[in-house]
Amino acid sequence: MQEIQTIMRGRVIQTTGSWYQVYLAEQNRTIACRLKGKLKIKDIDTTNPIAVGDYVLVENSDDKNDFVITEIEERRNYIIRQSPRQKHQRHIIASNIDQFFIIATISQPRTSIGFLDRCIAAAECYHIPVTIIINKKDILRDKDLQKLEDWKMIYKHISYPIHVISSFNDEDLLNIKNLLRNKTTLVAGHSGVGKTSLLNAINPNLKLKTGTISTKWEKGKHTTTFATLYQIETDTYIIDTPGIKEFSILHVEPEEVSGYFIDINHFAKDCKYNNCMHINEPDCKVVEALEQGKLAPSRYENYLNIIQNIEETNYWERK
Repeated sequence: MQEIQTIMRGRVIQTTGSWYQVYLAEQNRTIACRLKGKLKIKDIDTTNPIAVGDYVLVENSDDKNDFVITEIEERRNYIIRQSPRQKHQRHIIASNIDQFFIIATISQPRTSIGFLDRCIAAAECYHIPVTIIINKKDILRDKDLQKLEDWKMIYKHISYPIHVISSFNDEDLLNIKNLLRNKTTLVAGHSGVGKTSLLNAINPNLKLKTGTISTKWEKGKHTTTFATLYQIETDTYIIDTPGIKEFSILHVEPEEVSGYFIDINHFAKDCKYNNCMHINEPDCKVVEALEQGKLAPSRYENYLNIIQNIEETNYWERK
């Protein structure tokens, strides 16, 4: 008897090795799927052919509970990082994202401003709007407040929304819920900044496992192993990611980096030379803006660091 094939559309909510958890909205259930063999041999230049957030078509036979992903729909966008196992390969963190929330903390643990700028530049590469969430305002000490004001001045000046919150403050949580509503939001940050605690506060039904902070190093202990998509309410989704130590900018040429720093790009348009790298070229308006206090030194320093990382990566890839 010929098997009857059923084709369903779903969204990938987690990937674990060769298995993919796919949420079927019409049936309100999640199924485990394998990847159809022919899809594995396509020319894919990332370590993961399917990412959390992908919309896929799933096929199964009526007489067995065997689900196979047969097609990946075209991605509206995606964001990548350096593969944790293959240093010169790209790994797609998530796809089909409406906005990117960078969760940061002033202390316990301390988020580096370099991390913020790498996240922002990566999001700018794929035209994903960024919002900065400064968590744990309830533990800020006097010496932390000046750094907080510095961050607010830097990022509000270049039009990135910045919200200072506590997961224990109901008004803050309501504000975050409103920002999340009817969107798919990627959430990223160092381990220990409170991503998981914030998700649990927003939707207690998730009951996600939280970690603790190492008192010796003031760094978080990893609790999120895989990127996972959670439905918070109807048409509202959050993609929680593993704690990320570094956010590399891959497959970008050094001369393209300034385009992903909107403040640097603003001044770069008036440079004397079109190919100005804003390092030691004559009549560079970016360096001039830096010297005049119109450009934050941290932003310029992080711009240079990204260029250096790209040049080092390109050097070793040529070896």
